[in-house]
Amino acid sequence: MLDKNPKWILDNDLVQLKNEFSDKNPNIILCSKPFLKSEFLNRLIDSTTFPVIFLDFDLLYSGYVISGMIKKNENVKIFLSNRINFEKDLKEIIEKISKEKVLVILDSFNGVYNMFDELESARTINATIMLLSSVARHTKSLIVATAMAIKNDNGEWILSPSGRHLIDSKKSGMYNLDISEKSLVLNSIDKRLQNDKSFKIKK
Repeated sequence: MLDKNPKWILDNDLVQLKNEFSDKNPNIILCSKPFLKSEFLNRLIDSTTFPVIFLDFDLLYSGYVISGMIKKNENVKIFLSNRINFEKDLKEIIEKISKEKVLVILDSFNGVYNMFDELESARTINATIMLLSSVARHTKSLIVATAMAIKNDNGEWILSPSGRHLIDSKKSGMYNLDISEKSLVLNSIDKRLQNDKSFKIKK
């Protein structure tokens, strides 16, 4: 359920949303529905004219591409990172975004937590996000990370089903992805965990 009186923004081409993403690296997309998450990421990718790097930690997006449920976009390079090759992949990605504007998608935090133990995964996520965001500022690249998440009894967003808390950064943008009738709805969440604006994207 949405909070009362949010600012509604119709943004079918995602121009306003990407402008906001540019100001708030990293950007964290929270969602409780796996296919809805992939659908939004596909819309974001299709609206992007510059190169896209997709780190597929949970293999969901690449699975949809292989099955034909999502059309392959030649502008996208998919990395199927695991514990063994993650550091090598990260170095390649950093080199790429240090030279040109790129949309980098990390999908998802849940997958990273499954790759490492709890303490190591938290450190890996924080270090990776901080490093990518720092390099991205020089080329105005966009960093978008996803997480399968739900609200707990205290109204805090936590990873589902693990219950782990999300990273907290003053510079990050945080959004909850949902669906309303025939539109994708991306709700911007402020630091009080309240919805202050909603981007509506018709399907």
